[in-house]
Amino acid sequence: MLKLTKILTAGAVAALMSASAAYAAGTITIGVQVPTTGSEATYGKDMANAVSIAQKEINAKGGVLGKKLEMIVGDSACDPQQSVNAAAKLVSQKVVAVVGGYCSGATVPTLKIYGDANVPFVITAANSTDLIPQNPGNAFMINSTGDEQAKKAVDFLSGKGVKTLAIVNEGDAYSQNLADLTRDAWKKAGNKVVAYETVNKGEQDYSAIVTAIKAANPDAVFWTAYYADGGLLIRQLRQSGYQGKIAVGDGSNSSKLFDIAGRAAEGVYAFSNPIAEFLPKAKDFIKTYKKDYGSAPGPYAPLTYDGMRLVAWAIDKAGSTKPDAIEKALASADNQEWLAGPISFTKKNTLARSNFIVLEGKGGAWTRADK
Repeated sequence: MLKLTKILTAGAVAALMSASAAYAAGTITIGVQVPTTGSEATYGKDMANAVSIAQKEINAKGGVLGKKLEMIVGDSACDPQQSVNAAAKLVSQKVVAVVGGYCSGATVPTLKIYGDANVPFVITAANSTDLIPQNPGNAFMINSTGDEQAKKAVDFLSGKGVKTLAIVNEGDAYSQNLADLTRDAWKKAGNKVVAYETVNKGEQDYSAIVTAIKAANPDAVFWTAYYADGGLLIRQLRQSGYQGKIAVGDGSNSSKLFDIAGRAAEGVYAFSNPIAEFLPKAKDFIKTYKKDYGSAPGPYAPLTYDGMRLVAWAIDKAGSTKPDAIEKALASADNQEWLAGPISFTKKNTLARSNFIVLEGKGGAWTRADK
């Protein structure tokens, strides 16, 4: 009896090992690099949720190349060192491709990690032009770059009669890049930058900056960093009596800006990537997101959903999970479209069009300001 038990146990183990191998062979693993902790965790979790929705939809229709997609989330925390660690771990887990990338400063150093390992990387949110020269060729950006956002800001604010501008950033790769690009484009258009300020992330008291801005008396203030701190600056500017226009970049297009700034966010403009509520093709996605997660999708959910769909499309087109084949397929994208608009790439692997829209805060929510 003991001998039989041993045989049965060995057989059971062999069966389990065989089933495990079959399961592994029947899956394609995609890495998702987003901040799930830290100040930008809300955005990151939202992006991971969007990938999960795309994954489930793709798997429900048979997967890709006859295999199911699975996802592994790497937490970047919007911190360069943690992003590098997360990227290295995803590479070690043999992911076929990576989707995500939120904070530009935390995304830039991962380019070398994924480049050295030749892992295709679809960047769905980070858009600093600093990413472009450091791209080894395997990364593809489906959010328009900072220079396109700067152009949108200059064109829109100039159209509103703004001549003098104060720009405030936090010195990170995203916000300083956008601030510099806007400053240069604003001056080139024949306008004046009367204040250019850099503040520390996590600042609570902006009284010194507010005083400097009021002394410069600009027609408008442009905050180029993230919503958590931007909401505080906006509130303190209005409390001080500043009456000029206020605009924010796409790092502050979260609805949470209204929770922080309160009534001071009324009339604030945001230069934003395409968000779900203003995308006709996103109606079913919004319903699914609310059903699965109990809230509306955040501003980078559509682009990140599209990122996962694009990776699946590229693998299917390549007929392979080999990196070079996937990258060749990605580069060949010719206006493939899911939620946020057509995707094709420049020779620098950036989105071959501008996707920025203009929003305005009204009644505690964003509305379209450019239609």
